[in-house]
Amino acid sequence: MKLYQYFYLAMTSIVLVSCQSNQMTPKPQPNNTLATPSYKVVTLDENFKIAMGQTIYVPIYSHIYHHNQQEVFNLAATLSIRNTDLGNPMVVTSVRYYDSQGKLVKQYLERPIQLDALASTDFFINRNDTSGGLGANFIVEWVAQTEISSPIVEAVMIGTDFQQGISFTSPGKVIKSQNSSKGSLPKQGS
Repeated sequence: MKLYQYFYLAMTSIVLVSCQSNQMTPKPQPNNTLATPSYKVVTLDENFKIAMGQTIYVPIYSHIYHHNQQEVFNLAATLSIRNTDLGNPMVVTSVRYYDSQGKLVKQYLERPIQLDALASTDFFINRNDTSGGLGANFIVEWVAQTEISSPIVEAVMIGTDFQQGISFTSPGKVIKSQNSSKGSLPKQGS
């Protein structure tokens, strides 16, 4: 045999062996499961002394207009609530979703939940859920037993179609504050 024939034979053997070893090694599959947050449900009673709290309005856009308002671009929305305090928990007492007319669409919490220091939670609205309309919003209420740094409450909207994508954030606005001088529990859903 000529030298080039040995070379081709060796290369073919290497290719075949490498193809077989790739088939034997399973490829890692992407993790498509979403982590389900584990909430610490808390009971607020007359012994719970409030040092501070807020009611926060967060604008949500279930869709936006494009092409001279002749077409609608649906968006998915994620509400994010982040405890920014380094050492103290906060209690989220209510997360409510309202439509463009101010009507309650959904109440997300049956009972208050605690977010430990630097913990966060989120609430998702599917892109196909247009029940809120263009002027939808979340109302988030929280309290704490000690003075803490104010949480970050914001929404992220995202949508993609074909090769077009859009994403933006919508910061929450404090519409009501509560401090220790009041010291009582807010009414659920108020």
